[in-house]
Amino acid sequence: EVDQYRETYELLANNTRLKELHWTGKFFADYGLHSDVVGLTEKRTGQGHSEKRRVVGKLPLYQHVKVQGYVNLFPVSRTLLAPSSAELGTILKNLKTQSNGMWSQYGLCSVAKSDSYYLKHNTQHDAPYWRGPVWININFLAVRALDHYAKVPGPHQELSGALYKELRENIVNNMYLEYKRTGYIWEQYNCQTGRGQSVHPFTGWSSLVVLMMGEQY
Repeated sequence: EVDQYRETYELLANNTRLKELHWTGKFFADYGLHSDVVGLTEKRTGQGHSEKRRVVGKLPLYQHVKVQGYVNLFPVSRTLLAPSSAELGTILKNLKTQSNGMWSQYGLCSVAKSDSYYLKHNTQHDAPYWRGPVWININFLAVRALDHYAKVPGPHQELSGALYKELRENIVNNMYLEYKRTGYIWEQYNCQTGRGQSVHPFTGWSSLVVLMMGEQY
């Protein structure tokens, strides 16, 4: 079993294959059947009732899924990229740009504010759970990765350090202020206001903030 896991890791960590299969020229992306022309449309169901149903305006095609969000950062957040990677440099330089839209003063948003999927419902009753809010577990991985790249020699060391310092401070400060305001640690945080939302108290993976505070990665 150990050999199987090692083989899987080596496959996933192969920077050449990652680039061949998942690099779009600006970021890494999933690859599969996908359509960008999807929406919810009001449909009559009889007796004066209606509901919103998902409508696909264009058939899905095999392509890179260019939704900007946490998935794009996985090669970075899992420290799979070599410190000298040009792709790593591109991602770090774009992390705070408007076109990326994931950066906020409260942490990294799960889907970029500039993306068409940002805060969109999947169905009428399926709220945008992972389509915008700040999740502490994924932000912990991002902070941990930035700390890693800030400590190993490479062309992106200084930028990694600057991003690490700012992102860590943003997350810790907001969670402290929300705890002070509400008395709770929350499951997720609003990407626009920083306010805690969804399940509370939530000292599951949101408690990773303690490791960030102590810089224990």
